[in-house]
Amino acid sequence: MADSKNAGAEITRLIDIMAELRDPKTGCPWDIEQDFASISPYTIEEAHEVADAIDRKAWDELPGELGDLLLQVVFHAQMAQEQGMFDFADCAAAISDKLIFRHPHVFGDESRDKSAEQQVKDWEAIKAVERAGKAERGTLDGVALGLPALTRAVKLQNRAARVGFDWPDAANVLDKIAEETAELVEARDHLGPDELEEEFGDLLFVMANLARHLKIDPEQALRRANTKFTRRFQAIEAALASDNRRPEDSDLAEMDRLWDQAKLAEKATG
Repeated sequence: MADSKNAGAEITRLIDIMAELRDPKTGCPWDIEQDFASISPYTIEEAHEVADAIDRKAWDELPGELGDLLLQVVFHAQMAQEQGMFDFADCAAAISDKLIFRHPHVFGDESRDKSAEQQVKDWEAIKAVERAGKAERGTLDGVALGLPALTRAVKLQNRAARVGFDWPDAANVLDKIAEETAELVEARDHLGPDELEEEFGDLLFVMANLARHLKIDPEQALRRANTKFTRRFQAIEAALASDNRRPEDSDLAEMDRLWDQAKLAEKATG
């Protein structure tokens, strides 16, 4: 494993490589053409690929995925430096300053002898000071628009809960889910596509709230459900392939039976 000196040298090497790729005369045409908006989707994608490697416990892949994510930071910083806005050092300094400011019990004179609950309260108070410095006065100000929708829903709800706008327990949320489901059915049967989409969004928003009350990360839960669906559907395909058939050569009843078999096989193997 590289020591801190080697890590610093590799960061410098990466920054230099990125600058060379963006050189208007000798760089890569694709890299030169990019801007913040065109690179932003790749930044989000790379963050998800890091999460995917962690979910799969693919530890041998994780360094590469983290490197891909680091490249996104370096790419954005290089473009900003070219425009005289900031550079990679400013990014590193900003997060270092933030970490020190948010951990006075580690880097300052505050006591570390506090409960996790008190630490969360202190953390929120510190972030409130930071938001005030950015002229973010509203309770929901500063919740990034670019977050995945489920994650942003939870963050918005957490902010509202801090000022008392929240159901007291999960039972109330379940009642709201039943109400929103009925409204979705009503929209399906009697309203137009815009109203149907709105009611569906309302139901998803309440489902995110239920996840929050149950202390479940909805993004992670849905990722795992996606993985489970993929695994079981691939089992269906494998079973059909053993008979030289594909899913389109089957029907729903047979595929549903094969799905149940895959589900039972998973339970049997723990």
